[in-house]
Amino acid sequence: MHPNLPEKRYYGIGEVSKAFGVNPSLIRFWEKEFDILSPKKNAKGNRKFTSDDIKKLQEIYLLVKERGFTLDGAKQQLKLKKKSGLDHHELILKLERIKNELIAIKENL
Repeated sequence: MHPNLPEKRYYGIGEVSKAFGVNPSLIRFWEKEFDILSPKKNAKGNRKFTSDDIKKLQEIYLLVKERGFTLDGAKQQLKLKKKSGLDHHELILKLERIKNELIAIKENL
């Protein structure tokens, strides 16, 4: 999942939820469930997500929505990743980018 977000320092929850195709309530729920996700809040209490928060959301989305993990299973996967130091999510994103580039090259031939 590659959210189509412009380059900015902070993103609102509406922008983030639209980019991921989910309801804002799901983003708030994941914030409570996953301790790796902790967006900043302004004086009004509005969540402001950084690019690091977006990467963490991508990991959660990949595990829960695309790979079908339960919340507990996704939490265990994230803990294993933290222990091993391997960033499978980053590797998957790079491979998807390469695949898309190869498909584009093939179409141009």
